[in-house]
Amino acid sequence: MQVLSDKELSIVFEYMTQHNQVADMQASLATAPKGGENRGRNDRNDRGGDRNRNDRSDRNGQQGQRRDNRDGGRNDRNDRNDRNGRPGDRGPRNDRNDRNDRGQQNRQGGQNQHNNQAPKSGSQNNQQAQQPANRPTSRVPEKKLVDTRKGGNVNLDKYDEHLETLAPERANRMQSGKQKIQSRNNHRKGATFGNKRRQEEQEKMRKLQLEIAKKTPLTVKIPDEIGVGELASRMKKTGAEVVKQLMKLGVMASLSEIIDYDTAALVAMELGCKVEKEVIVTIEEKLIDTAEDKEEDLVPRAPVVVVMGHVDHGKTSLLDYIRNSQVAEGEAGGITQHIGAYQVDVNGSPITFLDTPGHEAFTAMRARGAMITDIAILVVAADDGIMPQTVESINHAKAAEIPIIVAINKMDKPEANPERVKQQLTEYGLVSEEWGGDTICCPISAKTGMGVDNLLEMVVLTAEMRELKANPNRSAHGAVIEARLDKGRGPVATLLVQNGTLHQGDVIIAGTAVGRVRAMTDAKGRKINEAGPSVPVEITGMGEVPGAGDDFHAVADERMARELVEQRKHENKMAANSSSQKVTLDDLFSQIQQGELKDLNIIVKADVQGSAEAVKASLEKLTNEEVRVRVIHCAVGAINESDVMLASTSNAIIVGFNVRPDANAKDTAARSKVDMRMYRVIYDCINEMEAAMKGMLAPKFKEVSLGAAEVREVYKITGAGIIAGCYITEGKVQRNAQIRLVRDGIVVHEGTISSLQRFKDAVKEVAQGYECGIGIEKYSDIKVGDVIEAFIMEQIEV
Repeated sequence: MQVLSDKELSIVFEYMTQHNQVADMQASLATAPKGGENRGRNDRNDRGGDRNRNDRSDRNGQQGQRRDNRDGGRNDRNDRNDRNGRPGDRGPRNDRNDRNDRGQQNRQGGQNQHNNQAPKSGSQNNQQAQQPANRPTSRVPEKKLVDTRKGGNVNLDKYDEHLETLAPERANRMQSGKQKIQSRNNHRKGATFGNKRRQEEQEKMRKLQLEIAKKTPLTVKIPDEIGVGELASRMKKTGAEVVKQLMKLGVMASLSEIIDYDTAALVAMELGCKVEKEVIVTIEEKLIDTAEDKEEDLVPRAPVVVVMGHVDHGKTSLLDYIRNSQVAEGEAGGITQHIGAYQVDVNGSPITFLDTPGHEAFTAMRARGAMITDIAILVVAADDGIMPQTVESINHAKAAEIPIIVAINKMDKPEANPERVKQQLTEYGLVSEEWGGDTICCPISAKTGMGVDNLLEMVVLTAEMRELKANPNRSAHGAVIEARLDKGRGPVATLLVQNGTLHQGDVIIAGTAVGRVRAMTDAKGRKINEAGPSVPVEITGMGEVPGAGDDFHAVADERMARELVEQRKHENKMAANSSSQKVTLDDLFSQIQQGELKDLNIIVKADVQGSAEAVKASLEKLTNEEVRVRVIHCAVGAINESDVMLASTSNAIIVGFNVRPDANAKDTAARSKVDMRMYRVIYDCINEMEAAMKGMLAPKFKEVSLGAAEVREVYKITGAGIIAGCYITEGKVQRNAQIRLVRDGIVVHEGTISSLQRFKDAVKEVAQGYECGIGIEKYSDIKVGDVIEAFIMEQIEV
């Protein structure tokens, strides 16, 4: 192949630049293909021809291989054979040839020539002569590589690897989006500036959120009562702000005090908060259905009757007659002795009798809040009249606010006098219907059965007048009449269903006992599956023995019922540890001020009836607009245990006039913390009660014994009077103490010490084992052998 001269090359270059004009300058200035491709492979065809990659001779000359250029469209570089020591292989080139080589492109459709063997001199010159004719017509400016290396062997693989690792990273960085340009100063500061800016952004966002939260009103849930500090924390305000707002409303309260819902709601609204009422639902409210029954759901129920009266007035005989007559008939509601309640049928109307005849049991049940009786039958013997226990029964029934039907028993006796009984009943507020009152009096004879049917009819009539109704279509609740522990069956309880229907298998909770009804029997002993209102039943299956008088409820969730039982046990334990607060004269006025007391109940016991009536009338006159004095029981005789029980259940004060409590009454009063006051003068009683009601109760004092001295000699000194020469046998004697002169075990004088000396010195006190001289003020009847007891009066802190 002939090598073109410089002139011929100039002509070819001119021709190609004039007839191959560049159409798109942007395409010509485009960047070269990415590095990192495998060298030695054919390039892809780029619209009719890729740029030729000329081989670069190996600098070592030992292997004789040539390497392609890293860039796809890089211009051909002449090999420098001088370094290999092979002269004559290099073709003639000048500057124009170099420019021609850079501007021409290969026309051969993109095939790159790759020589694996070391080229010879002639073939290399021929290839260099053909290269200008093989270049494409488009001119793309490419990177210019200037080799300034003059000599030496350089490992280029090291640099190629560095390029391959950098190029993909830079390409990915360019594809990720906008490049963040940072100055050198930022590069020097490192990540500190980024963290600071991030903190500033977070602070701005926090302030923005706070502003939004301030603009949005805070919703505060407030219960019925709440502490001032708790209210401030819920509103996210300081305690000072809340106290300041309370002062604006005229309420002076500290952070620890409790305020009601209305005051707390006003404060919250004034401070820009929305108020919602917080309803606290307890386990008992969730578990026990206490909804009121609708009028259309109620049906009539049988009355529950209790029989009370004096022990010897035929109360038990009346119950026996009713039971025996019904058993003889063998109809309607069988009666058994072991159950505590039973039913009889009177002309199709059932009546439930409770076999708790004693007034003491009735009081105990009322103390537990079990108002399960509707009517009380008061049995009075026609030959004896009103007895003390009869009066107590009347008072118990009145306290329970139930109607009383008087059964005048023993009318078969010749000495029976019913009119005298009626006259005595009027003294206690029970006026017979025959005398214009509203109390039903039925003359009966429990022995012969006279008037018993009329008595039962009166009970039914009274029940109809009261319109006793219940809803059988709901969960059962009622009261426990009695309970016991059976060896074979375990805890056995007698229940009286007051409302709803009790089914076998129901889960019931009674006080602190919970269980499932495994077996249920009626008063006749027959097994039944359900019991409606006013029906007494005996059940088994309780976990423990419930208390008599406890309320029972049939519930649906046994697990929640056991939680409630544990809660009640804990409350009972806490209540037992903390002393129960009873009414005493010392704190009576404070309770009146707090609005806790409206009625002051008093039980009066006196030695004679006249005194009792006088004390009762005098105390009832003390009633004012703040407190009403109620004498719930007035009787003659010593204070007994029954009086203390009545006072405990009624929260009353016992006033004794010339009487003393017996030993059992003292113990019961100490356990129940019942206040008992004893008086000998009626004016002291009235004045003390009035002072207590007005908050002017004088402080109480107690006697503190100091010591005792024995009189061994009596001296008469001019100007000083009678002086007792004494020996201190126990304790000490102080000059400011009061003394009691005791002679043969009898107090003969009480007074004060006028002088106390040892030898010739006046002293303040003399201790045990020393002798002294004692002078008693305004008293001179001192004898040898007398005992002088020294004591002081200390005020009792209330």
